[in-house]
Amino acid sequence: MQFDGFFGKLTSSKWAKIAKCSSDTALNDINDLIAKGILRKTNEGGRSTNYVVVDF
Repeated sequence: MQFDGFFGKLTSSKWAKIAKCSSDTALNDINDLIAKGILRKTNEGGRSTNYVVVDF
C-alpha cells in the first residue's frame, strides 16, 4: 500500500481511495485498526469523523 503524498486527516473515504476498496470495507478496516489500538477516532463527529495513529 502506498502512502506517498498523503496529507491531512485520515477519513474512511481517503482510506477507501488509498486501499482501492469500497467505503464499507474501508470503515471495517479502520474499526479493526481502532480495536487493535493502532488508530483512534478524533473528537470531530458526523461527516467530519477522522482518525489518527496512536502514539506508542
